[in-house]
This record gives sequence, C-alpha cells and structure tokens, in this order.
Amino acid sequence: MPRNIGTPLLSLGRLPAPPHLGPVDDDDDDIPGPDRIIRKRWYHYLPLLLAVLMILAPHPSLLLIFVNYYYHVHDALLYASAHMLVVYTLTFLAFSSLIVVLARDPGPVGDKSQGEDASEDGEESFLEALLAPPEGEEAHGPGKWCKKCSAPKPERAHHCGACGRCVLKMDHHCMWLGHRCIGHRTHASFVHFLCCVTLLAVYVAVLCASVVWWAFSHPHDIDETTPIHAMFLAFYGIVISMVIGSFCVYHLYLISTNQTTLESLSPFLLLRHITLPDNADSRRLSDPPLEHELSFEQRMLVRDAHRHLRLYDVGFKGNWAQVFGWTKPWGWVYRIAIGGSCTGDGWTFPRNPRAEQMLARLASDLVSADKDR
Repeated sequence: MPRNIGTPLLSLGRLPAPPHLGPVDDDDDDIPGPDRIIRKRWYHYLPLLLAVLMILAPHPSLLLIFVNYYYHVHDALLYASAHMLVVYTLTFLAFSSLIVVLARDPGPVGDKSQGEDASEDGEESFLEALLAPPEGEEAHGPGKWCKKCSAPKPERAHHCGACGRCVLKMDHHCMWLGHRCIGHRTHASFVHFLCCVTLLAVYVAVLCASVVWWAFSHPHDIDETTPIHAMFLAFYGIVISMVIGSFCVYHLYLISTNQTTLESLSPFLLLRHITLPDNADSRRLSDPPLEHELSFEQRMLVRDAHRHLRLYDVGFKGNWAQVFGWTKPWGWVYRIAIGGSCTGDGWTFPRNPRAEQMLARLASDLVSADKDR
C-alpha cells in the first residue's frame, strides 16, 4: 500500500483547524479562542436600532418648526435654511462616524497592519502553541500571552468575553453599537460620534427653547401645535445632552489623560506592570503581584496610586495626538468628517517618563505592607 508522503509527521507551520472547531454559537464556551467565533443574534442589534431611531425621531417635528415658525410666522427662509444646514450637517457627521464604528474592526491583534506578523486566517501556529504558558498558569504583564485566545497579548490589549477575542487598546464593549468593542481603530470615531450627538442635542434644545419662549410671549401669532412640538424637542434635547454629554465629557477626560475606560475603572490593572524589588523577601506576593494576594492595606495603596499614576500620560497635546493626530496636510478634514482611527500600530505606546519611578515606589510600598501582615 503506498505511503502518504504529502503530510509530514512534524511541521512548524500552521496547524489546520480541526473540523469540529468551525464557527460556533454563543453556547459553545469550551471551544478555544481563535476558533470560537461568537455570532450575534438579531436581538443584539435592537439597542443599535433604538439609538438610530432616537437620532432620527426629532426630525419630522424639526421640519414642522422650520416651516411654521421661521417661514409662515417670520418669513425668514434664510434663517430656516441656516438652522437646517447645521442640524443635518451634525446628523450626517454622527452617522458617518457611527458607520465607521460599525464597519471597522476595533483592533485585530493578529493583523499584520498592526505592526506584528500574524497568520492570514487567524490560525495558531505550532510554534505559538509550544510557547504558550501551561494551562494552569496565568499570563500577567503587558505584552504576554492570552490563554483564552492562545495568541500573544499586546500592551493595553484586553480579552472581550462577549466578542470572544482580544482587542487592541480595548476601551469597552458597547451594547448600543451593535454589541461591538471600542478599541484602537474605532476609539476616535466613537468619541467623534458622541461629540456630534451631544452638539446636535444641545443645538436642538436651544433652538426649540427659543421657539417656546417666543410662543409664550406671542400666543396669538402662532398655531397651537408648533409650540407643543418645540416644547417636546427642547425637553428631549436637554435629556439627551445630559446623558450623552456626560459620557462625552468623560471620554474627553480619558483622552486628555491617555486612559481607556477599563484602565480608568480598574485600578488593579497596575499590578501587571509592577516588578518586585530584587531584595524583596515576600512569600505572599507573586511577581508581579496578583489581586487576590493583596491585603486590605495593600489594596488601598493600589487604589491611591491609581488616582495619580497615569502610565501612558505624555502630556495633553501628546495624548490628543495619539487619538486624533494626523500626518497628512489635510488630515484634519478626515478627522472632522468621521473621526478616523488612533495613530500608531496599537501594539506599543509611549510611557509616562515618571511611570517607572512611581511603579517602583508602589512595589516597595506593597512589599513593606506585606512584611507587616
């Protein structure tokens, strides 16, 4: 019987995926990361549909106000056209950045364009499997290994359980935008979307509030329905501007301090970057320390350090340049239109010059507090 020489006994190339590890559903949690593709159900898009309807819902009433108030009452077609231009320009910009967030991958870890060689089909190589940590060993530290994805884990990347994959510079998983992650390639467009929606809501609220004020002062000069529409839109714009506006201000603060939502809300992520001193004699702490090993006093030390320790803060201008920077002469036009993507490859980021000193001080304080236990 002829021997099959087409398949070698040992190959350092990519291993073909087993036939049972194809695209699977959400319930198959036992399948490893690279072959586990979580399919979205139809109900996952209901929040996105609601968000789109909330943006489009005020426009019929706005058109009624433009026609009845500016054209019929004041005969000011130019003012009506100017207001319509502002409203629909902000609406267009909001939908432009929304489409980018929905259509663009937030940050593929295995993409060659992100500064690292990766397999074209996302399959794990034999050499990567050999270099993976043992099954019971946790992978800590930036730029280590994600045991759920069986793949390298770059700095500031996080594994999203809802998407079943690692995302470069993951900010958060947003259920309102089609259950997608906001990451390195979509963070700028996401903030652009928040700013456009906030400005649109504020503009509509101020515009309609002025119509309501004029209607109360001149009740006999306008019909009965227009003030009702204006009153509803003014209240609607105030609510949206308060809700989305506060979220927008928070993300502007995160950009100014070069943080993600996960980094801002998770102080114990600092433990990944801590290296214990060489002369540290601690039997309770690993290197780097683990969260469950910390006492109450040590947890308070980490929380206090997190308030003023910004690992990637390189100054206000440098922080904004990482998110909205451009290199081409007319790159600002592209940023204003759709927000674009963050600069860099998403794998490495410049550090705060004082970060290492502050991390060393925190490590020393943790060791000192551990000796007193």
